[in-house]
Amino acid sequence: MKKTPSIWIGLAMTLAVAAQGQHAKFKLLDGILGTDSSSSEAPYSTDEKFVHPLTSPYGHEDSFVTTDARAWFAYQDFGQAYGLAGGNAKLYALQLRVALTDQLQFVAYKDGYTDMDSGLNSSVNAGDGWNDIAAGLKYNFLQDWENQFHAAVGAGYEFSLGDDEPLHDDDEIRLWGSVNKGFGKLHLGSTFNYYWAPNKNRVEGLGDSDHLSWHLHADYRVLDWWSPVLEINGYHVINENSPGIPVQGVDLVNLGGDTSDSVITLGIGSEFRPIESIGIRGAYEMPINETDGLFNYRWTFSTVFSF
Repeated sequence: MKKTPSIWIGLAMTLAVAAQGQHAKFKLLDGILGTDSSSSEAPYSTDEKFVHPLTSPYGHEDSFVTTDARAWFAYQDFGQAYGLAGGNAKLYALQLRVALTDQLQFVAYKDGYTDMDSGLNSSVNAGDGWNDIAAGLKYNFLQDWENQFHAAVGAGYEFSLGDDEPLHDDDEIRLWGSVNKGFGKLHLGSTFNYYWAPNKNRVEGLGDSDHLSWHLHADYRVLDWWSPVLEINGYHVINENSPGIPVQGVDLVNLGGDTSDSVITLGIGSEFRPIESIGIRGAYEMPINETDGLFNYRWTFSTVFSF
């Protein structure tokens, strides 16, 4: 079993410096590149601060350049589809985001450990193990603080450093774009991802198709310490992938799937803020279309530490 490097934890410790609002004060390359963080520093007021995405941790990315660490736990029930017998998976992950400049961010968006009670038929060797590692860069090309309007693009690569047992050990290229718009206390967002799998038959012959996902977000700052959140996520296979099994793994595992197996989910949750730099969040998510996939329901819990 391969061990996932723990570089994210060490990096987080070295970058634990103060920040505020929706805009990181600390930027790693300030001074080195001759930039001045105070020149465009315009953090939002309390009411205008957006909640970071609550669901789909490996795919839902907002437009903001921040420095923070996000710890995740997710429990997904597989249901009875495709020869399953009540299987489930538990995900443990840590993400890091580092503001390199006022508009450029390093994003370590995928890692962690999956504890899988697959319930899969005997032809699929699924179990516990380390996930792949993925990281990339995000460029926030639009920062309209006065109108609460932001947009960004990004690119990342998933390295096949994970284990076969949790259906990882696969390479993947990711391109994404995001838009966020606020209306006072109401905050809306969307993200679109395209994933290209160079080695589509790598995962024990189960395949890994090219696919896309989209994500919609809405939160409302009812109180300084509480915001309800609504999110919708869609996952779609782009190409048929034989000999991959005809069911996709959504954002949890790397599987083939086919173009008929789209999954659209609805997530309802909230964020609690005991102090402004810490967000404690939880969400319940379920599919809202007919699907034969591995998504029966999911609970997702996370904590965001802003530096």
